[in-house]
Amino acid sequence: MLDLHPAAFPREQGERLVRDTYKRDFRERYEAIRHGDSWKLERRQHFEEQGSASRDALSRGDWAEALRLIEARRADLLASALDDERRDSRFHRVRVVERPLTPYMQWELHSLRQRAEYGERIRTIGAGEVAESEGDGLLPEVVVLGGHTLYEVLYTESGASCGAVRYTDPEIVGIWESYIKELYRAGEDVQSYFAREVAHLPPPTINAE
Repeated sequence: MLDLHPAAFPREQGERLVRDTYKRDFRERYEAIRHGDSWKLERRQHFEEQGSASRDALSRGDWAEALRLIEARRADLLASALDDERRDSRFHRVRVVERPLTPYMQWELHSLRQRAEYGERIRTIGAGEVAESEGDGLLPEVVVLGGHTLYEVLYTESGASCGAVRYTDPEIVGIWESYIKELYRAGEDVQSYFAREVAHLPPPTINAE
């Protein structure tokens, strides 16, 4: 277990962004990064992905179609990887995983394993390893872009995206970037985790979500 305690967000310093504004702001800031890394922490075990045909197939119980659609995006992932290489920008992700896996997590780990094949640096970490950080509730969903912008990503109770709170104060950004880096160092590469814990699993039972 990691004895790490990230700082609470000073909401008075953040700017609330609705979903569409957040998506646009994220895209613009991410594409502007040159020679800088970004870091993402994912904690929730269930999300309602919006605009994902593969996620829609999972919701219908069509596991084969969900996996087929993941495979079909390889050209897009390659293009994104080449763009990141051109900008000398690397994206790191820490995925907290609870067991038994939810149907969403089983699906997402297939997606993350594929992303790792195209250069995204992704590691998993068990929920027990972050328990010391969660005395006041689950860790938030956090993205740090290029060392300058932090988003606390917000979701509804059902797991649907509803925007974010943006922070640009260097101290807040630095604290959370350092925290995510520590989790990343303690984590396991998603490809080895997938091979051991996920690859052999049967299709998930969707009504368990």
